[in-house]
Amino acid sequence: MKISTKGRYALRLMLDLALHPDECTKIKDISARQQISEKYLEQIVTILNRAGYVRSVRGAQGGYYLSKSPSEYTVGMILRLTEGTLAPVDCAELGANSCGRTGCCVTVGVWKRLNDAISGVVDSITLQDLVNDYNQSVSDQKEEH
Repeated sequence: MKISTKGRYALRLMLDLALHPDECTKIKDISARQQISEKYLEQIVTILNRAGYVRSVRGAQGGYYLSKSPSEYTVGMILRLTEGTLAPVDCAELGANSCGRTGCCVTVGVWKRLNDAISGVVDSITLQDLVNDYNQSVSDQKEEH
């Protein structure tokens, strides 16, 4: 399984919004800070907006902000929205009977365990955790200088 740029950029976009909670953030500002194309970010923010993850404000002072607190979003939620399933193979998804060998395949256990491990990681990390990690990183860099 490989996370696409859409998934990675969606996570960076959401983190950027979480790092600027008291402002309505313009796509051009996120683009500059994250070094991601404005056009690509516009496509991603449309997906996030439709899902209710972000809200938009129109006008000269407009932009985007998170719909909920950063602690209410997990990395898994954001990645599944943009990537679809995170399962490494079809048969690892819950209820998937895409393979005629499901009943006799001993490797299906490997794929299910891998899927559980991936889900366990991405579902246990919130956007707030990433904000905290970012703030700690900035603090550590300041102490080094």
